[in-house]
Amino acid sequence: MVNLLLYGCCGKMGHVIQEAVAAREDCRIVAGVDLAKDDSLSFPVYSSIDQVQETADALIDFSHPSTLDSLLGYMEKTGTAAVLATTGYSEEQIEKIKRMAESVPIFFSFNMSLGINLLVELAKKATCILGESFDIEIVEAHHNQKIDAPSGTAVMLANAVKDALSEDYELVYDRHDRRQKREKKEIGIHSLRGGTIVGEHSVVFAGRDEIVTLSHSARSKEIFACGSVRAALYMVGKPAGLYSMSDLMK
Repeated sequence: MVNLLLYGCCGKMGHVIQEAVAAREDCRIVAGVDLAKDDSLSFPVYSSIDQVQETADALIDFSHPSTLDSLLGYMEKTGTAAVLATTGYSEEQIEKIKRMAESVPIFFSFNMSLGINLLVELAKKATCILGESFDIEIVEAHHNQKIDAPSGTAVMLANAVKDALSEDYELVYDRHDRRQKREKKEIGIHSLRGGTIVGEHSVVFAGRDEIVTLSHSARSKEIFACGSVRAALYMVGKPAGLYSMSDLMK
């Protein structure tokens, strides 16, 4: 039985993860961390990760970028393997995560869906074939409560496409202040926010008289919860290092 620590246990994703874990027989949540208090949960909830008394084999984080420093401090102190599924990290914070992974096993992904990570691989392949002669644009849509834009997944897709190109391309997030035609060496990223959209991502390859579109549609948050739990089980016993969905999919 794998013991899990859930950071952000009282949030929307926290509740979905609890349901995903309850449906399994190989793991359980032994403690949670959240500023909100919920005495109805079957495990103790602490307002600070430094207060946690239980020993966990791995932790899952679906909280907020502002909690990263305390989270990394806990990982450094305990050596606990971690699945970091929070989005909206700054470049500086991502560098902190990479440095911590030199001494602690960390699973880090902008999106915990297996389908999205397959989309990344397909986008890389398509870029190798079409990228030099097709314009590439990325479009993402999420619910009206999402704070960060563009989504971390859109950035992940853009970076994957950019790395697959033979020459250096520029990521362009907004064109409203540009009074000029589209430059050849740019990858456009566009964000839509509205309603209860869980997550939509498309990579559009627009060529002369033809368009190729690769897309993924998330219909519920359960796919992210199941992915994070699978990642946590995968991380148990792993040596220090930075892991991603590509490792889990091998």
